[in-house]
Amino acid sequence: MRILKACLFDLDGVLVDTAGYHFKAWRRLAQTLGIDFTEHDNERLKGVSRMRSLEIILEIGERTLPPEQMLALCEQKNTEYLLDVAQMTPAEILPGVVEFLKALKAEGFKIALGSASKNAQLILERTALLPFFDAIIDGRHVTNGKPDPEVFLKGAEALGVLPEECVVFEDAVAGVEAAKNGNMRCVGVGQPEVLTLADIVVQDLTEMSVARLRELEQM
Repeated sequence: MRILKACLFDLDGVLVDTAGYHFKAWRRLAQTLGIDFTEHDNERLKGVSRMRSLEIILEIGERTLPPEQMLALCEQKNTEYLLDVAQMTPAEILPGVVEFLKALKAEGFKIALGSASKNAQLILERTALLPFFDAIIDGRHVTNGKPDPEVFLKGAEALGVLPEECVVFEDAVAGVEAAKNGNMRCVGVGQPEVLTLADIVVQDLTEMSVARLRELEQM
């Protein structure tokens, strides 16, 4: 049995709901390029970097652009996204998050964020979640995006725990794969038929408790 000591959380779709903000910003950008970008297409952008997201949109539109223009477009998207993020409040926190984080703290678990977002700290500040976190590893700290496990391995290192002592909470297929590639257990947040590699899947964190977390030690 492996004793669990730490929890690593993805941000978007697990702790807060910023997916709508991302979608609106990407759709506006796609429209300027004459590309029809739908909510179904947006599912492909979950858990991947900003540049890879733009690459996917260009693939959908069967377009290619020079690297310097792609960089400029990524910055344009982020600027528009940040205008929305600046208006965020704790109302954007997803159900069960605060209660579960409080329970983890009370039981002595270490907590880290592992997100591709380069705006993670700002979002945590705006939603008043920042005090719960012992470490923040985001897109500014890693070279490789998920499903590479780098973001979670760095999170474990920052917390001073072994990968096998960690549980990752993820809503994206690439994120679940990253957790498993890093030899960590994983709680999927979403649909079981999508997050098939997760050890367990919950609809949201209202379904999680420390007792249920401890059950993962037997897996």
